[in-house]
Amino acid sequence: MTATDDVMDALVRTTFEVAGVLTRIGGEHDLSLTQLRVLGILRDRRARVTELAAYLGLDKSTMSGLVDRAERRGLLTRGKNPDDGRVVDVYTTPAGLELAQRVEDEARRALTPMTGRLDAEQLDQLAKLLELVLTRP
Repeated sequence: MTATDDVMDALVRTTFEVAGVLTRIGGEHDLSLTQLRVLGILRDRRARVTELAAYLGLDKSTMSGLVDRAERRGLLTRGKNPDDGRVVDVYTTPAGLELAQRVEDEARRALTPMTGRLDAEQLDQLAKLLELVLTRP
């Protein structure tokens, strides 16, 4: 196995572990992994349905359905963009923000065993390397 193979294997295994934790936590709150991702994306911003769909790799109609369901649960809402009144944004309600924070806290506790063995310098190095990997060209 090459170093590249080792990295790919580690990334895939890490993804499976993290996705498993998030899927379990989401299920405990009656949320799919995609719905969790939407709450995570919108926790500090507003976005158009088309932007969310593109980012998540979904059809606009699929994304609209996800937003509709979250809206019925009181987690998301839609409103005019403050800079362009013709544009409709999706954003998180206070209940959605509270749930997103609760899920984040639960995920942090669940994932701590994976990172708890690392010292501060290693954590910093890991964060920087992951940001580098995640930076889109």
